[in-house]
Amino acid sequence: MREIPAGLAASLAGGVTTLARCWRLTRRDGVVIGLTEHDEDLFVDGTSFRAASGVAGSEDASALGFAVGGGEMSAALSSELIDEADLDAGRYDGAAIELILADWSAPANFLLLRRATLGEVRREGGSFTTELRSLSSALNVVRGRLFTAGCDADLGDARCKVALASPAYYTGAGTVAAVEGPGLLVAAGLGAYAAGWFTQGRLVFTSGANDGFATEVKSHNIAGGVRLELWQRPPEPMAPGDGFTVTAGCDKRFETCRDRFANSLNFRGFPHMPGNDAVLRIAVPGGQ
Repeated sequence: MREIPAGLAASLAGGVTTLARCWRLTRRDGVVIGLTEHDEDLFVDGTSFRAASGVAGSEDASALGFAVGGGEMSAALSSELIDEADLDAGRYDGAAIELILADWSAPANFLLLRRATLGEVRREGGSFTTELRSLSSALNVVRGRLFTAGCDADLGDARCKVALASPAYYTGAGTVAAVEGPGLLVAAGLGAYAAGWFTQGRLVFTSGANDGFATEVKSHNIAGGVRLELWQRPPEPMAPGDGFTVTAGCDKRFETCRDRFANSLNFRGFPHMPGNDAVLRIAVPGGQ
């Protein structure tokens, strides 16, 4: 049973309530942002909550058991608080959110209602709406080994053991020669690589407005020039001369691990595991 602080309980027992909801976002890099639905800024629990953000929350429901609960929070995009470029860059992915109920006439009286993590974000016009996932959502994360035909390791990690930084052929350095779309670029300096070599690889910008931004390569084509299409649009427009590094891609198949990386001994899948066709096969006279 939740215990309500005495000061807040006294406020609730009065004839008029002076309550406001506050949302505290803590990004994984440690940046803390406070938002409140009140019409004036509030200082609650050591955090300043800004009112000029148009923040609002949906109905919030809790239930017994391990079902994933949640709600939604919407707010206006503001360069002072939540910038659109920061959302695009993924700086709010997995951010921790605390919903606080505070007495705006006496901010020392408050109650922490729930903790959640930021989930899917939708943007429309100058505002955004984010999903609030309850702490039980962590129970949906796969942990341990997966028995699949494909490899469940990440290319270059401790289980894969491919030294991406050692052989220069696995990591290429290039520059943006031309921009053909928000996520499509013509690259210079990668002419020695075959088509598809960097498909599903990781591209990291090393200079320019997107310095430090990383994303996966959707496709790598060489018809009429080296073109890289990115899965995620960079937060800032790309420009000719922007530098980047890109690693070879891996589709998690045993053939790719063996032929491209000569790393079959460290393959972390089960390529010879029978598939659904073997499970569903029926016996026939004269068959095997």
